[in-house]
Amino acid sequence: MREGLVRGGGDLREGMGFARPRRVGVLGVGIDCVDFALTLDLIDAWVVQRRAAAAHGMALPCRQLCTVNPEFIVDAQRDAAFAAVLGRAALCVPDGVGVLWAARRAGVTLHERVTGSDGIYRICERAAARGWRVYFLGAAPGIAERTAQALQARYAGLAVAGAYAGSPSPAEWPAIERRLAASDPDILFVAYGHPKQDLWIDARLAQMPAAVAIGVGGAFDFVAGVTPRAPRWMRRLGIEWLHRLVTQPWRWRRMLKLPQFVGMVFLNEPD
Repeated sequence: MREGLVRGGGDLREGMGFARPRRVGVLGVGIDCVDFALTLDLIDAWVVQRRAAAAHGMALPCRQLCTVNPEFIVDAQRDAAFAAVLGRAALCVPDGVGVLWAARRAGVTLHERVTGSDGIYRICERAAARGWRVYFLGAAPGIAERTAQALQARYAGLAVAGAYAGSPSPAEWPAIERRLAASDPDILFVAYGHPKQDLWIDARLAQMPAAVAIGVGGAFDFVAGVTPRAPRWMRRLGIEWLHRLVTQPWRWRRMLKLPQFVGMVFLNEPD
């Protein structure tokens, strides 16, 4: 195996009473070996930690969760700043069948895709059960509010701290910061699209009054019913990208990164 395709992390990082997963490298980008269950447990632990610290008059920095798909990995090869964001993130989950495929070719098993589009439902389900406060930031005007309403209807008792479109423009940050400070969320979902949302979160982690901030791309549009999601059978087969290409043909330039990713994986395999 060539250096840089997939490399085991070896060390275990602690997280509230259980061993943190190891991180492996796919083409130099760190991916945590997690499934949805462990991801939710880690988020749970971080919310508990932050609330406990706040009760003692201390503040813990917000943690960033990145949902890494092949497009992220291709972009990280060309954008050092974005690669650094992924390297600093508290958790990089495997979002994309291509990531699982690349790891498997090198002998590393990642158990399932942990996607932002599915994760927003699972996290909100856990939030409703645990009493976490969630905030929806981003997408087109009105979509964050519709997303919040849809999820509250689905999960009884879900505590919505707020919903606001805003923008990733630096000029917008003071207004967003005031809204977040006033609402005191545990979980912040950010839907500004990759890579803007991930860079935006990373730059403001120290100022965010949340336990965890997660970039979810177009998930708000799916939840709000603005954009139809691929049928479940396509998602099971890992060809959701094909549905997006058919229904959103303007994405074709972004889709070119998929064959680029495959080519990079083959080029980095042993001769």
